[in-house]
Amino acid sequence: MKQDNKNLILAISLSLLVVFAWNYFYAGPQMEKTRQMQAQVKAAQVPGATVPPGTAVPGMPAAEAATAILSRDEALAQSPRITIDTAKLSGSIALKGARIDDVSLKAYHETIDPKSPQIVLLSPPGTADSFFADIGYVPQPGGSVPLPGPETLWSADGDRLTSAKPLMLSYDTGKGVIFKRSIAVDEQYLLTVNDSVENNGSEAVSLYAHPSVMRRGRPKLSGYAVLHEGLIGLVGESRVQEFTYDGIEKEPGSAHALKGDGGWLGFTDKYWAAVVIPDQRATINAVFSASGGVVKTYKTEAVGELTTISPGASASFKTQIFAGAKETALIDTYQKTQGIKNFDLMIDWGWFYFITKPMFWLLDSIYKVVGNFGIAILLITVLVKGAFFPLANRSYMSMARMKAVQPKMEAIKKLYPDDRQKQQQETMALYKAEKINPVAGCLPMVIQIPVFFALYKVIFITIEMRQAPFFGWIKDLSAPDPTNVFNLFGLLPFDPTHLPLLGTFLALGIWPLVMGVSMFVQMKMNPEPADPVQKQMFTYMPIIFTFMLGTFPSGLVIYWTWNNLLSVLQQGLIMRKAGVKIELWDNIAGLFGKKKPDAQAKP
Repeated sequence: MKQDNKNLILAISLSLLVVFAWNYFYAGPQMEKTRQMQAQVKAAQVPGATVPPGTAVPGMPAAEAATAILSRDEALAQSPRITIDTAKLSGSIALKGARIDDVSLKAYHETIDPKSPQIVLLSPPGTADSFFADIGYVPQPGGSVPLPGPETLWSADGDRLTSAKPLMLSYDTGKGVIFKRSIAVDEQYLLTVNDSVENNGSEAVSLYAHPSVMRRGRPKLSGYAVLHEGLIGLVGESRVQEFTYDGIEKEPGSAHALKGDGGWLGFTDKYWAAVVIPDQRATINAVFSASGGVVKTYKTEAVGELTTISPGASASFKTQIFAGAKETALIDTYQKTQGIKNFDLMIDWGWFYFITKPMFWLLDSIYKVVGNFGIAILLITVLVKGAFFPLANRSYMSMARMKAVQPKMEAIKKLYPDDRQKQQQETMALYKAEKINPVAGCLPMVIQIPVFFALYKVIFITIEMRQAPFFGWIKDLSAPDPTNVFNLFGLLPFDPTHLPLLGTFLALGIWPLVMGVSMFVQMKMNPEPADPVQKQMFTYMPIIFTFMLGTFPSGLVIYWTWNNLLSVLQQGLIMRKAGVKIELWDNIAGLFGKKKPDAQAKP
């Protein structure tokens, strides 16, 4: 077998390997694992997990450890409740333990159908997926004054918490110490809790403030490495801390501790988050942890400084709780107005923060004018092309010159048919003489990679893109194209992506196909590589990218398609200006062996 053929087979094999690896490790790598975990969590009738070792006050009531999993309604009925009713939130606060454990988001639904259920963010203890925020106290060892705990029943001055009317809770220990808790909520997702402790007793009271967020079991995850979902927080001057559910279990003792002044910590999902925000001026000891048996309990907690309250004195503590949608402008506003350190990092902007966040700002600004994120993506593509226009022009001019010397390159091959090294030497000499950069043709693709990645992050992680429609069948730009060529675009009543083993390779809709064609046309505008292996690789590349982008958000596929079409138009205009023949159709014909060599070519 000739070496060229061996290289071609190797190149094709590697290309197929890339496709299989991409689908196996990226296009849905943990979806089956997530489904199994969810089934396990729902089915497991096990006691609630206890709190992490070393925590003086448990975050869950002791009764939960001895009971079976409750339905949501049953769990809500375990405590008297105060209704939460604002423009954005609905739910309730449990008077037993004074927990924020029942929150739904009015503005967001599970599907694009506005009649579908609202997103339920927080759930009470006792349920299979309990997830709640708690503000408690840890006593100094040896303290004799009882502190409010998970089973403490607080009294309230009303039956409803709204953004216009705060709520006041109180608890009298019976030993001269009175705890009061004022809870206020804004029009969005921020609750402000101001606690006061009045010591009317005969002995000093020493305690630590102890806000926490606890989650039982693992939620349904998107399963993509590009997005962090799990425990998150920032304490003092440290970097933002991110632990997956697997990751925190692998830490020594299944726990990770931090200490610093101020910060925030809790849990983040793809679009939602629940975090506690201690006083930004106070020093806190924070712990991220996992505990329990088959179904783990995950916790983020902060313990404040020791506070001693003398008889006749009082002390106050402030804690804020964010429980809602990670809306970018709102998060930025909270960071600025509330003085919360790097609160915007709760959204996973990634390593390319300096590109990704400005990209979102530009996209969102255009959206506010045109009213459609799909149109905004098309317009931002034009702006990006304009920004890189000078560089792209130089690249395409170099490619046009390469096209012009193609006959000379063919003549070199004929002159030295059996001497590959001599061919390369003469070709490089030709490039030098004609002032051609042989890699210049790659620049238009290379320079858009950071932009591509930034836009991908924006479309994938920002809630503003969630369920954002385009036109026609694209009802959600953050989701893959819902059509599929393998079931004849819906004519056959089955979903090919659910097939075992092969399902992840069969996500191929209309927009990915159009993208593949646009990429094929763009590549055929370029000079054909002299090396047959490279030529075949360039031929197969559009096919590889078509399958790879089949599972990408449709907004990103639309961007890539539109960018390809603009590149074809730009390249065609430049080649005409340079007086170089556009050989698109000749290159396509060459795939079928119909392209005729230039018999008049000379070295």
